Amino acid sequence: MRNRYLLLGDFLLIAIAAFGAFALRFSWFFYENQTEFLPFLVGALLVKPVVFYLFGMYRRYWRYASIQDLIAVFLAVSAASVAMTVVVAAGLVSHAITGFSRPVLLIDWLLTLVVTGGFRMSVRIAGDSKEKSGKAAARPSKKAVLVVGAGDAGTLVTREIQRNPQLGMVVSGFLDDAPEKQKKWIQGIRVLGPLSALADVVARYPIAEVIIAMPTASGAVIRAIADNCLRLNLAPRIVPGVFELLDGVVTVSRLRNVEIADLLRRSQVVGRASPIPYLAGRSVVVTGAGGSIGSELCRQVAFARPSCLVILGHGENSIFDVQNQLAEQYPDVQIRPVIADIRDRSRIHQVFTEYRPSTVFHAAAHKHVPLMEENPTEAITNNVLGTLNVVEAALECGTERFMLISTDKAVRPTNIMGASKRLAGMIVRDAARRSGRAFLVVRFGNVLGSRGSVVPIFKRQIERGGPITVTHPQMTRFFMTIPEAVHLVLEAGGMGKGGELLVLKMGEPVRIVDLARDLVRLSGLEPDDIPIVFSGVRPGEKIEEALWEAGATVEATPNAEILRVIEPEECQLDLSRILEMMKVAAERGDRAVLKAVLAQMVPTYAAPSATEAVH
Repeated sequence: MRNRYLLLGDFLLIAIAAFGAFALRFSWFFYENQTEFLPFLVGALLVKPVVFYLFGMYRRYWRYASIQDLIAVFLAVSAASVAMTVVVAAGLVSHAITGFSRPVLLIDWLLTLVVTGGFRMSVRIAGDSKEKSGKAAARPSKKAVLVVGAGDAGTLVTREIQRNPQLGMVVSGFLDDAPEKQKKWIQGIRVLGPLSALADVVARYPIAEVIIAMPTASGAVIRAIADNCLRLNLAPRIVPGVFELLDGVVTVSRLRNVEIADLLRRSQVVGRASPIPYLAGRSVVVTGAGGSIGSELCRQVAFARPSCLVILGHGENSIFDVQNQLAEQYPDVQIRPVIADIRDRSRIHQVFTEYRPSTVFHAAAHKHVPLMEENPTEAITNNVLGTLNVVEAALECGTERFMLISTDKAVRPTNIMGASKRLAGMIVRDAARRSGRAFLVVRFGNVLGSRGSVVPIFKRQIERGGPITVTHPQMTRFFMTIPEAVHLVLEAGGMGKGGELLVLKMGEPVRIVDLARDLVRLSGLEPDDIPIVFSGVRPGEKIEEALWEAGATVEATPNAEILRVIEPEECQLDLSRILEMMKVAAERGDRAVLKAVLAQMVPTYAAPSATEAVH
């Protein structure tokens, strides 16, 4: 309905409300004695539409009126009633009217609110009815959907399905464990029972698809629902977790298949995925921005609305992709793509001098253990000397906060990659001691679905029909989803004072073979359908990882999922001299010296060939 028709309708409704207020206060024949009615009516017709206009009542599209629109109606009507109170008071003072009953103002406010609000809601109701009747004849057969979770996410998904018949879906019911919701109606859809009633509901209703709309549920809950769906030959779809839904927008387009990350995610606290205050309005640099963790760091940093976000990486294609994604999601954030190698000291200093970041997230690193065992000079020049370049540039340009993304492989390292990351952490913490700034190390285990990790490899092997290659039947790893890990990294960055080692709680370690079997089930197969072959532990790998060294002191922090760890004192050799030795050895390609230096600097590093001493 055009707003000029709403304006004409409001004139009539305002008059009806004024008449009704006097009639309810006095009698139906009040106009014989209440001479103030006519001035009040004229004032209402002149004042209220103006106030409505100023409050935007004629700039809204009432066909899709929402709760927020009704709140706007309440505020506009209340303001109009206040204005009428002023008009009446002015009339009494000027003797334009000789008397006035104050309850009339209250009754008039209430009636105006009812009739104007009802008028606008009738526009939506009429539009919905017309749309439904117009599409009923041409409506194709629809797929019956069961929504698991009758909270905010579930109702939003249901509302969108109801508004968009072209989706070819109809919601048959909700499942929810909340006792107060049982057998209740939400969005015109009934809550059919708790989550445990899934099989019974599917037996009673022709359910074709299950939508899991529980973005804060733990992996254990999602696993139970997904397993039940697979047993019932239903392929569930899921609303992503809260850390993926940073903007809080839940739509059908965001539904996806259940993934291994959903089965392993931790319980999530509602409202925890909020912008990080120390990033807002500041210049931020993310190194390794094209990688799995780096790109997610960019997404969550952009959500915090920095003044400038520098996405720095060596691979132009990945940086190009990240830049385009950020530009689409956060068009109001200044994104600066930089192609640079952290091993190029002059280039890194040039970038930092130009952008002068207040915060740096250093995620650039070589991470593949077997590859780095074969290419130790690359591990050292990138993970160690590259980190040194970034740290020095940050110190020179006045960076306040610096977070190094570390790994559990830096604990009692048995490989070059882990030892190099341990030494990188020593560089960052040494810079904190020298400068007094919030330079710190954040350590965590594996992230699910990162580039080159076991999950994509297993998926490809399953698609080929197997076999799935697992190194050892007892091999375990700590796992966390990338969005969860990155959010906790941002939280850790805000609590660090300088020189700390902060470790993310990873939960219980997961057997790699169990991970493979879960992926088989999620593919719609039984574990026995795909053979698993054990290939043996690769060079530098451990059967089990740890998150801190033996004898370390572990302390709680304000965030229950982040721990402050104080490990035994590291080697106190002259760090600058050692790094210079490593640089020379790397330039010569002298693997023996590199391993010897690492062994000296990281006493828990165990490498068979690291026998030389450092003097």
